[in-house]
Amino acid sequence: MGQTKVDETSLPALFEQARKIHTTASESSVDQESLKNGIEALRHCDEMVSKLGLFSSNETKDDVSTTNLKYLLVPFYLGELTEKIVKEDRIDILKVSQVHFKEFISICDALELVPEEEIEYSLSGRSDLAAARALKIARFKRQKGAEAKLQEIKERKERRGRSLRASALSTPVEAGEEDLIDDDGEEREALLTTISLAICKAIDLLDMLKKEEEMLVAVKEQSSQEGNDKFAREILDERTNIAEMRHRTAASQAPFLKPSQPISCATFAQDVIEGRARASQVHEHKHQPLIFGPASLIGGQLTSERERMAAQVFQPGYRLPSMSIEEAGLREMEMMNKWQEMNAELMEEAKSSWHKDKEVEEEEEEDAAQEKARAWDDWKDDNPRGAGNRKLTPCG
Repeated sequence: MGQTKVDETSLPALFEQARKIHTTASESSVDQESLKNGIEALRHCDEMVSKLGLFSSNETKDDVSTTNLKYLLVPFYLGELTEKIVKEDRIDILKVSQVHFKEFISICDALELVPEEEIEYSLSGRSDLAAARALKIARFKRQKGAEAKLQEIKERKERRGRSLRASALSTPVEAGEEDLIDDDGEEREALLTTISLAICKAIDLLDMLKKEEEMLVAVKEQSSQEGNDKFAREILDERTNIAEMRHRTAASQAPFLKPSQPISCATFAQDVIEGRARASQVHEHKHQPLIFGPASLIGGQLTSERERMAAQVFQPGYRLPSMSIEEAGLREMEMMNKWQEMNAELMEEAKSSWHKDKEVEEEEEEDAAQEKARAWDDWKDDNPRGAGNRKLTPCG
């Protein structure tokens, strides 16, 4: 797009050209040249809007004409198209895009188009997760409501256009009369809904771009420190080699005495380190001895007490474990098996005693019922029916 051609284009035509590029970029991918042309057109639109003074800080949305409302979207379109530019230094692109989004939100705030809850949360500076989540949910609902409203307006216009074309076949319409039929209030409603939708998207994009910028800055700082980290790693390796050499020297001077019977690999290793055993001696444990550090290189004899004390310098200041991990696991398994066997025996005993108690109770109940029946039969034998009432009868 040539500079002269852009300067000669009017503001409505330039905005419409940039809007088409933005719509294409939103619905599908476009080449970088088209994005740059759209950004260039939007920048000239922004300059022309500033020169004409279409918007003022002491105005509200009701003071702005319907024709000029669409130019509020210029910085929003600029932010979205700038974010899609591919460049080696992504951080600069993110910063420029954030500037355009902030400018768009600032203009809408001056015209009282930004919701009050968004302004209150931004001014409070709170980091309450619950409040942020509630605000994001409300913003999402506003966005979906705006999209549904725009779709409804679009369908309404299509139905009106079809009815006008149908009526034009029967009744001719004068030139320019179709424009009078279209309601100006409907167009203003569509523009305000589009701006409300753009505000929701701009706030979400600002948050996303800010997080991306922080991540890229952290990666850049980390990559810049790789040289220093490499130098520090070399120093650390050198110090490790020196310490290992000292361990080897101390281990080669460890004394050898006849050790007591070891109870585990860890105890045997401790005895070897402290000079009470030889590493070459046979150990009855089936696992390999657990030897501290470079003590596996032990060999030779000490010639003096001073050498023995020097060999103990590079030793741990604590006692090593008395058993290996395998031994501990086997012991725990043995304890668990015993515990399960004991529980099984208790359950069997409880079940058997319950059955015995139940049988005894049933026998006792049967005996009691039998005794009761016998007593009742004996009483009926001793007291026949009608006995005791003879004096009450006339013949008694």
